[in-house]
Amino acid sequence: MMSNLVFKNTVLFSVLLMVSCGSSGKNIEQREKEKTVVTENTTSNIQTGADNYSAYLPLLKNKKVGVVTNQTGILSNKTHLVDFLLDQKITVQTIFAPEHGFRGTADAGEHVVDGKDAKTGLPIISLYGNNKKPKPEQLTGLDVMVFDLQDVGARFYTYISSLHYIMEACAENNIPLIVLDRPNPNGSIVDGPILEKEYTSFVGMHTIPLLHGMTIGEYAQMINGEKWLKDGIQCRLTVIPCLNYKREMAYSLPVKPSPNLPNDQAVNLYASLCLFEGTNVSVGRGTEKQFQIYGSPYLPKSDFSFTPVPNLGAKEPPYKNQLCYGEDLSATPKLRQLELKWLIKAYQTTADKSKFFTSFFTKLAGTQKLQQQIESGTSESDIRKSWEKGLQDFKAMRKKYLIY
Repeated sequence: MMSNLVFKNTVLFSVLLMVSCGSSGKNIEQREKEKTVVTENTTSNIQTGADNYSAYLPLLKNKKVGVVTNQTGILSNKTHLVDFLLDQKITVQTIFAPEHGFRGTADAGEHVVDGKDAKTGLPIISLYGNNKKPKPEQLTGLDVMVFDLQDVGARFYTYISSLHYIMEACAENNIPLIVLDRPNPNGSIVDGPILEKEYTSFVGMHTIPLLHGMTIGEYAQMINGEKWLKDGIQCRLTVIPCLNYKREMAYSLPVKPSPNLPNDQAVNLYASLCLFEGTNVSVGRGTEKQFQIYGSPYLPKSDFSFTPVPNLGAKEPPYKNQLCYGEDLSATPKLRQLELKWLIKAYQTTADKSKFFTSFFTKLAGTQKLQQQIESGTSESDIRKSWEKGLQDFKAMRKKYLIY
């Protein structure tokens, strides 16, 4: 059961964000008394936007609601947001699912088809493949849209791209959007090259650094404020904030945000190792240490090796059934910056440098400069210096959108 202090904090945050608050009703109080809240957060009293339900339930009452979510959209008692809303007699009309699908089991880049949720019978519309942005007919009858996805703070993690398209569709169809905020597990890190507009893609839609250090609610405010939506339109946006949270806090995700980010270590290493996805090096898809190891058949033989095989989230992993040599980073101390040393080392020691980078690398990096710097032997410290002006400008711009 939420304490009186938490309810006061909820109202305070809501007023600051111009959100109308109301009583949550006896049924919620009774529900909380009957359930023991279990949390895996390092800071156990953090409450996500989804748990801050007294701030958003009044905004959904007697409305037809669309929900953008997946397996990460849960409350602290492990109840899924969709189930919670239905239990509170909220009329959920449609579920919109991003990359990996509503239950979060699809491979990265795999086509996810529309369907129906077996548990609730609600229609599911995929926001991946050819339908990244909801069509007007898919929004027909909706009074409000709710967005609840767990981001990991990296520019190429596509949930923020889905956020962009949802905001744009809502703005074009005059549907208000409520973003339920969640902590960024890499929230204290702002680092990496700034994306250049000519390299815009679904894995990089905005001129931001590779690690942006914002929550998804803060990021939504920045998209709106900087007028990054088509033709500069703006969404009728409400952000429901987390409570008892500061971005410097450690935050352990209670659910895998996607099939190949199985634990906190993978989430922390993700931004640094994902650059390997634009090379001929595997990041451990098809193993039990995804984004915690790297290797390929073209790197020098070493004490560490792995052989990828098909598994959940990697039906056809790179180098399936082939022996890969590389490094195990699963015991690496927590990173507090974008780490380039493994990428540089792999390039310098690969068998054929001309085959190391693929065209996808530039999309991930958001610039051609990083590949050019690595190929020319530029030191890591000098590469970092080339980011400094862009990072300073970004930090100054993002200040006005920060909540925590």
